[in-house]
Amino acid sequence: MTVRLAALAAFFAGLFAGPAFSGEPQNWRLGLQEAATPTMERIDSFHDFLNIIITLIVLFVLALLLYTMWRFSEKRNPTPSKTTHHTGLEIAWTVIPVFILIIIAIPSFKLLYFADRVEDPDMTLKIVGHQWYWSYEYPDHGNFTFDANMVADDELKPGQKRLLDTDNRVVLPVGKKIQLLMTSDDVIHNWGMPAFGIKLDTVPGRLNETWIQITKPGVYYGFCSELCGLNHSYMPIAVEAVSEADFKKWVIKAQKEFASVDEGAKPKLADTKTIDTDVTSTGMRLAQSQAGQ
Repeated sequence: MTVRLAALAAFFAGLFAGPAFSGEPQNWRLGLQEAATPTMERIDSFHDFLNIIITLIVLFVLALLLYTMWRFSEKRNPTPSKTTHHTGLEIAWTVIPVFILIIIAIPSFKLLYFADRVEDPDMTLKIVGHQWYWSYEYPDHGNFTFDANMVADDELKPGQKRLLDTDNRVVLPVGKKIQLLMTSDDVIHNWGMPAFGIKLDTVPGRLNETWIQITKPGVYYGFCSELCGLNHSYMPIAVEAVSEADFKKWVIKAQKEFASVDEGAKPKLADTKTIDTDVTSTGMRLAQSQAGQ
């Protein structure tokens, strides 16, 4: 009996407790991922604010419907009214929604401007979308660049997430204001990172901008959120947030390991075709293995 009560208590504790901190999707998750940036914290607050307004509107309309059904039922009102217009009501149901929309619009626009850009960023990260992988450039730290491809199922190492981890993670310092510049070299992609509150298109020939300030160290996962072609579902994002000291150590290592944009890091045409073929083959192999399952 005691064991059953303990199990039942644990079940309800897990049911009503807030979601554990994680920068990745969780089974049966309700709500948004826990915020890891000031932008996502504001999005979370705005989401809760909207839920309150929506709930009040639903309750008001429900109460109005129930009262109407009771007050103007055939039994209580055998002779229906012939009224077709009521100036007061028409003004009310026009003006009140306008005020509600204004109340929603003010914090909404503030949030949009807050997330748009930051003045005097501590560093810049350039993000380029490709079919079907991401490349990253660090212009403030030697202007080195690297590609980030999804780790195939047969190459996963212990601790790596299937369909989420990449061979090269983006490493960023905690607490720094980081400017994100995004573009694409082929089709429209979308750099989506739920814990950061970012879902921004990368458009060929255009530079989109936003910013982050990561508040918690850890590994965060995202994905391409735009239908960009055959291997769209095999284009994850993995960001590792570390302390400033660890970031400086990683930069020294990365400057030796990765090529510099200034030195011409782009491969030759033949090499580019080989890379595209390898990526496509990897995606096809994953798709076939899933179909077999």
